[in-house]
Amino acid sequence: MNRIVAHGHAAIRDTAVDFGVSEATIRRDLRSLADAGRVELVYGGATLPRTLDFSIESRALRNVEAKRICGKLAADLVTDGEMLYVDSGTTCFEMRHHLSRRKNLSVIVNSTRLAVELGNQPGISIIQIGGHYRPERMDTYGPLATHAIDQLRGYLAFIGADGLDMDFGPTASDIHTADLYRHVMRNARETILLVDHTKFLVPSLYRLCAWSDISRVITDSPPPPEWREFLHDAGIGVLTPQLPAVSET
Repeated sequence: MNRIVAHGHAAIRDTAVDFGVSEATIRRDLRSLADAGRVELVYGGATLPRTLDFSIESRALRNVEAKRICGKLAADLVTDGEMLYVDSGTTCFEMRHHLSRRKNLSVIVNSTRLAVELGNQPGISIIQIGGHYRPERMDTYGPLATHAIDQLRGYLAFIGADGLDMDFGPTASDIHTADLYRHVMRNARETILLVDHTKFLVPSLYRLCAWSDISRVITDSPPPPEWREFLHDAGIGVLTPQLPAVSET
């Protein structure tokens, strides 16, 4: 459990080697933890359970340092005078402190708390899109929100995801969020995906987009080798603290 809490997951093979026991032993232990509701079994190992609590408070407590790393790396890509969309998720929310250092930004948001955080910063103009308000997420969605975003073009979009799948693409756990983000990405000149390392382990239910819609992935640590190969072959740049020079091919 210490390993899973620290890293978000545990692979059966690696854990067996590190603990000096058989893979069968690790499988039994993980199965016992899963039966107790403490972990969720996935192919090749286990992860922390994915709960049904998607409130801002709950999401903000998960992988805090990883999200901060992603937020800073993303904000470092923003230049003065940029037009950008920043999604309402907790990973993109970590961009806020660093964006305040930029000048003459136009920031499109559907997050009321992000609008408040950035709205008091000199040099930042906020475009708040309307729609149906979700108090648990402090954001807006629905036909009014998608209609508003369809009136805008030419911005750089920063989008989060709840999971990733090589065949299916980036995914979300909420259908309303997925629908809005599809409109956002359709109208953006470029989309950058922010995901912490746990998102490479398991997909969510609703597809956000095809991989061809993503220009770059920002994450807190190098992705697994198979993911690095996949993203390289897809021409998608990867930016992490350990891989600052990796870019599109």
